[in-house]
Amino acid sequence: MLRRLIVIVTAAILFSNSLTLAESKKPKPPDEFPPNPLEITTADPLLPRLPKDKQPLTLEERQKLEPALDALNQEAAAKMQAGDQVAAFEIWNRELRLRRFLGSLAEVQALSRVAAIAWNQNDSPEVKYITQRLQAIQKQAQSQKTTAEIDLELWRSLGQAYQNVRSPKLAVEAYNQVLLVVRQQKNPTAVVEILKTIGEIHLSWFDYRKAAPIYEELLSLATSQGERVNEVTYLQRLADIYEQTNQPQQSLNVLNKLAEIYVNENNLTEIPELKLAIASNYESLAKKDPNLLLEAFKNYQEAYTTAWQLKEYVRAGDALQKLIALYRSQGQTDAALQASQILVQIQAQAANFYGMMQAYDQIGQLYLERKEFPQALTAFQKGLELAQQLKHEEAYFTGQIEKLSKANL
Repeated sequence: MLRRLIVIVTAAILFSNSLTLAESKKPKPPDEFPPNPLEITTADPLLPRLPKDKQPLTLEERQKLEPALDALNQEAAAKMQAGDQVAAFEIWNRELRLRRFLGSLAEVQALSRVAAIAWNQNDSPEVKYITQRLQAIQKQAQSQKTTAEIDLELWRSLGQAYQNVRSPKLAVEAYNQVLLVVRQQKNPTAVVEILKTIGEIHLSWFDYRKAAPIYEELLSLATSQGERVNEVTYLQRLADIYEQTNQPQQSLNVLNKLAEIYVNENNLTEIPELKLAIASNYESLAKKDPNLLLEAFKNYQEAYTTAWQLKEYVRAGDALQKLIALYRSQGQTDAALQASQILVQIQAQAANFYGMMQAYDQIGQLYLERKEFPQALTAFQKGLELAQQLKHEEAYFTGQIEKLSKANL
């Protein structure tokens, strides 16, 4: 019994030792978070001193280092051109590590340049490394105590670099720092420049709600300075922003200002489209205030009338179709029918045979609602003639005619 126990214990010890040995020989998992290559601190032959030496370079040392780094950039570009992306970024990373010895601005500009290449090459790790380094530089720059000490060119470069790594939030943070300073400096030209940059960033990322107050301020500045061209541009931007964010009242405010400007400048070609948009917004608001339907009717009619006068028959047809739909939604069948008959003429002027066919179908449906079957039959027959020419929807019109014929009209 004792011998058996000794054997069991010995076996257990051997098994345990074998497990320990196996675990010790087990390969280590790969490093899931490899070090940022931009933070490597090993010595470099191009450096006159070790990286840990924080003394600034002398003018002579800078004059030697700068062309050497430019040469590294060219070498990396040649590697990329030859298809060796790995080697290219190894060289660029070396260049970027050394650029910091030329100052933050030079480093950020180089980071921005390489970031654009990394993004285009879909090199996510490289983009991440550069973003981390940019954030480190930003943190250091934020340690400045007063706005007078802030390097505006550095912050502008940070903003552009963040755009190149597709980090809009960080880019806006950088540009807001610049905006704060130029406001305090009372530099209106710079304020407008930075506001436009921030607004474009928001729009490029479809962040319309954040873009709105930016363009409202730009509009206010342009209006106060009598800059009519810029005023129109910002109004157009705001009109699109408020349409995208489904804010009909704000959209109306902007569109009505635009319409007033165009009328004063006798620029009637823009009026039909504007009036269509204005009418559509009134129609949306009328869901809560039915009295606004009158404004919707009025603006659809003005859109149609102006387009007709300008001989823009396609636009006139669009306006009339909107007006017909509104008539029908309000149960005004007679008015919808009269407008539909005018629509046929407009589509004929535009040589839009498909539009004519649809108009005849609409007329037929309206006559059916009024139970005026002979007139409905005539409309569907005219629609069929056009359908046969177009070789489109012939079966539909034939079916409508057969239904009416079976009713013993």
